[in-house]
Amino acid sequence: MGHGHDHPHDHDHTEVAGSWRDPEAGDRLSVSRRRFLAGAVAAGAAAGLGSTVAGLGQGVAAAAPKGRPTPVNPWTGTNRFLAGDHHIHTQFSPDAQYEVETQVSKAAEYGLDWMVVTDHGGTAHQKYSIDQVTPRIEASREAHRDLLVYQGLEWNIPGAEHATVFLPPGANSVEILRAFEAGYDGSVLADQKKVVRSTSGDGEPFALEALRYLDQQVRGGRAEIALMFANHPARRGIDSPHEIRNWRDAAPEVAVGMEGAPGHQAAGIPLDMRGPGKARGYYDFAPTEDSFPGYAPSATENPYRTYGGFDWMTAKVGGLWDSLLAEGRPWWVTSTSDSHQVWLDTLEPGEQPYATTGSRGTPIDTGVQQTGYGDFWPGYYSSTLVAAQRRTYVSVMRGLQAGQVIAVHGRLIEGMDVRVRATRGDGDARGVTLGGRTHVQRGGDVQVELTIELAAGPNAAGMVPKLAKVDLISGPVTGAAADRDTLSAPQTSVVETFEVPAGARKRVRLEHTFRNVQQSFYLRVRGSDGNQLDSAGNPLIDVAGAEDPFADLWFYANPVFVDVLG
Repeated sequence: MGHGHDHPHDHDHTEVAGSWRDPEAGDRLSVSRRRFLAGAVAAGAAAGLGSTVAGLGQGVAAAAPKGRPTPVNPWTGTNRFLAGDHHIHTQFSPDAQYEVETQVSKAAEYGLDWMVVTDHGGTAHQKYSIDQVTPRIEASREAHRDLLVYQGLEWNIPGAEHATVFLPPGANSVEILRAFEAGYDGSVLADQKKVVRSTSGDGEPFALEALRYLDQQVRGGRAEIALMFANHPARRGIDSPHEIRNWRDAAPEVAVGMEGAPGHQAAGIPLDMRGPGKARGYYDFAPTEDSFPGYAPSATENPYRTYGGFDWMTAKVGGLWDSLLAEGRPWWVTSTSDSHQVWLDTLEPGEQPYATTGSRGTPIDTGVQQTGYGDFWPGYYSSTLVAAQRRTYVSVMRGLQAGQVIAVHGRLIEGMDVRVRATRGDGDARGVTLGGRTHVQRGGDVQVELTIELAAGPNAAGMVPKLAKVDLISGPVTGAAADRDTLSAPQTSVVETFEVPAGARKRVRLEHTFRNVQQSFYLRVRGSDGNQLDSAGNPLIDVAGAEDPFADLWFYANPVFVDVLG
């Protein structure tokens, strides 16, 4: 199972390609039927969670299962990874410049299968931009039938950072986004004097109300699915641990994850390489008055920097992400471009006044390469690989919602087939895959099988990256934390590091067995080209203005949970 960048694209998404109107979107019975079936699957999955796990489903522990629980994300070995990017800007953002068609064309050129246009929310965008960008997205869908192009929004989360919010094309999708932005965008609320600042703490209740609104649109049959991913969560430290937990609990089928790796990866290219000389991801902000005080930089650790290009929340073993997983909370990570202005491009923003038009106008070609830009094109460096059986809008979103996701930089890998299963007793013989949950009898063994598809060709930098090592990381599931601002999981560790043979071709197979399992646990996998590691094999803290992103490549896969029975 893998993703190739030079592959023929199939056409099983024609029911929505090139049009906002999904033929089933206006059929309330059809939408309700699919929603009922999805709910039935979710209910069956929840029955298998076990009483040791809190914060799942509607934010409470499930009852102890009777008999054999139902596995979540059962392994099939047949899914195919589709590469995408859920964080892309156009001229309809006040700090970006490209036409929709340009971003869509570049995404197709660099091998993406799906993408989300996410212009910044705000008063001007809500009043002027939506009506301008919508037909352009529809036209790009028509012109690029092999690329799924979603319309979304970069939401100014009240009381926090930014987030991607998006829905599949449907009769109500644009109006849902329009109403959501008007009622719940932090910048709009600040302009209306309903909050002190977009990021001030008095906005937190609005954020929870907003997520419940999206959940209600799905439950009411107006949309089939809606998703939210928190963007660049540690950049300014204003996404506190309790906010992340609250988002997840408020709408667990909508608020499903965060950028494990932010965009703006070219920002760290040194000046002597004709780069901007900034920090990767533009993670060079000092703490603000709204930053969570627990993110306290030290001489050896700085939460406001990236590590191997990945957000500190994700990169630190036993850190904030692991603290969520240790509670048994499904919370997924992704990788995006956050493309605004592309390094060494010759275009600069148009001269149209954004505040009164919602657009920066047609970009101007200066004929001079811009070395101060900090972004890459969609698909050029970052990819979010989603396992799906069909190339459709809803299927990709279901894969994202289920956590069947790998965040990858520089085409380090094409995909990874993960299979986790109990090896004896009454465990599930098929096992489960990424984002899944299985079970084992107390004292039994759990086998992990990884089949990693190695880079099949050169990346955008012209080199074929070499995967050097793979880490299997695991920690116990200990239940809900008493302190909702918990940001560490001290029992989580790297349980095995696999060295990938230098001569490996096409794929590599790795196995590990957890023996005599006594406690519910989770596992996750990361990998590296091995170029920049500390003494423990962890990524190094990125130095502002001194990072070639292609010289330090990583992937992070989402977790699998294992419940102990008996």
